[in-house]
Amino acid sequence: MNLQKYGAANIEACFNCGNCSAVCPLSTEEDNFPRRMIRYGQLGMADKLVSSKELWLCYQCGECTNTCPRQADPGEYMAAARRYAIGRYDRLGIARRLYTSPLFNVLSLLLLAAGLALFIYSFHGPMPGDSLRLFDFIPSEVVHYGGMGLGFLVIVLAIAGVVNMAMQVRKTSVFPKGTRLDRLAAARQTFTEVFSQRRYRKDCKSEEAEPRRWYASITEKWFVHGAIMWGFMGLFGATALDYLLEIVGVKPTGTWVPIWYPVRLLGTLAGLLMVYGVTMAMVRRVHKADKSVAYSTPSDWSFLALLWLSGVTGFALEVAVYLPQPHDWSYWMLLAHLVVVLELLLLLPFSKFAHVVYRTAALYVYALKPVPEAARAGAATGQA
Repeated sequence: MNLQKYGAANIEACFNCGNCSAVCPLSTEEDNFPRRMIRYGQLGMADKLVSSKELWLCYQCGECTNTCPRQADPGEYMAAARRYAIGRYDRLGIARRLYTSPLFNVLSLLLLAAGLALFIYSFHGPMPGDSLRLFDFIPSEVVHYGGMGLGFLVIVLAIAGVVNMAMQVRKTSVFPKGTRLDRLAAARQTFTEVFSQRRYRKDCKSEEAEPRRWYASITEKWFVHGAIMWGFMGLFGATALDYLLEIVGVKPTGTWVPIWYPVRLLGTLAGLLMVYGVTMAMVRRVHKADKSVAYSTPSDWSFLALLWLSGVTGFALEVAVYLPQPHDWSYWMLLAHLVVVLELLLLLPFSKFAHVVYRTAALYVYALKPVPEAARAGAATGQA
């Protein structure tokens, strides 16, 4: 196990003082990290490391790195360990290559983009000059059915990764076989945490001073992180609703609607939120705003770049739709937007995007609790 290939700091510098776990706002006596995770890495206990749900409970706030007396950078170690785990969960080996080889990362993105562009362009039609009809150039059927086909493939790959993760985590399960677990309560808790960022927002305190102006709070790390997630999910929802409206015969895809049309307004606001979040994340990394973003891998940058390009090309298309005259660049912008979005989708199980899947699964496992004996007895009495 060579975690240094995944960006880990020098873990040999750590002498297991436990300061990182003591200062971590999310670490508990039961879920002791990052100290336990570092020890697994030092001892080469790869199976223990990738089967630890605690690996995904960390939001990399940087507090442990700030207070480490040996400058071992435990925060970056946790990030590297997550990359390593994704590489282990992916049986195809693509994630491992993306994380450990900058050359493979760049070349694979360029080749994939070129392949997608050629495939989509092979279905192209005319570029009408009298009015902007984007889906005369790239038929909407190609977009919808191609997107659904790739989406199905990605879902299968993501499920395979989660199954591999579950099989690993099950090895360290503290619940004996036959234990009845409150899965519904765990699902509710997970849903709340994923969408509200509650633990990140309340427990992972920012390193910066308390904001003195109302707008300063939107630069906080939790809000930047949340803006990316909420914005992307809003865009996904707007796209799905737009397609649904076409299926039920309300509005064909690509039809002109005013900016305040509900689906268009949802997509616009979500896009603004996502582009803001991604831009702020990139700015923070460029300026190394704090310890949590002091080190960035090529895979970090490629993920942020694809997200940013998907948002910017989407807004360029929106501007084109409302211009009084059509322009040829609008049609090429559609092709570029589709390539970026589909590439982002295809890389979901292998890139940093996979954090969404694995963190959600880990939070669900973390939230599982045995059903109390009294509740089980009451349920059994009621059934009788």
